Amino acid sequence: MLRFQTLQQMFQRYRRPGDIVFAWLALAFAVFMLSQLWDQTAWRNGQKLIAQPRFWPAVSLGGMAFFAALHLIGSMVSERIEGRWREVLTWVRALEFAIWFILYAVLVPVVGYLIGTVGFVLLLTLRMGYRSRRMMISATLIACAIVVLFRTLLHVSLPAGQIYEALPDGLRQFMLTYF
Repeated sequence: MLRFQTLQQMFQRYRRPGDIVFAWLALAFAVFMLSQLWDQTAWRNGQKLIAQPRFWPAVSLGGMAFFAALHLIGSMVSERIEGRWREVLTWVRALEFAIWFILYAVLVPVVGYLIGTVGFVLLLTLRMGYRSRRMMISATLIACAIVVLFRTLLHVSLPAGQIYEALPDGLRQFMLTYF
């Protein structure tokens, strides 16, 4: 037999403690984006409303702000759940990997795609706690396979490292072309 629950009980099961922080951030971001609308879009005289370059961004951002405000109101009237700041800390800790990627993107033009990718993969392997010799060799082989796949097989043009300029002519040309 089915057991019916109140709406509050049903939603309580799926709620997360950090939802009010998320609601505030979403509303602040939506309002900020709406404030930029007039500087970033144009209004052309003589065109229909829905053909205006500003119309659809305004509709989407207005909807985003409206639903973020509803989410915030719903979070404010709900009972508080323990662990809000632990969850927010989890979100902040996830930003570490964005910082790793930014560092990688900054270093590749300096050290080259091969050295940068192998170094990045090895550092992330260590960061994730895999320290055995087997894992380090596997990570190095995977990084080399990624470099070969992107540079040689897919012909993706990636920045050559400034470090390659110090190599002898023949080796420098080979590294610039394939790695």
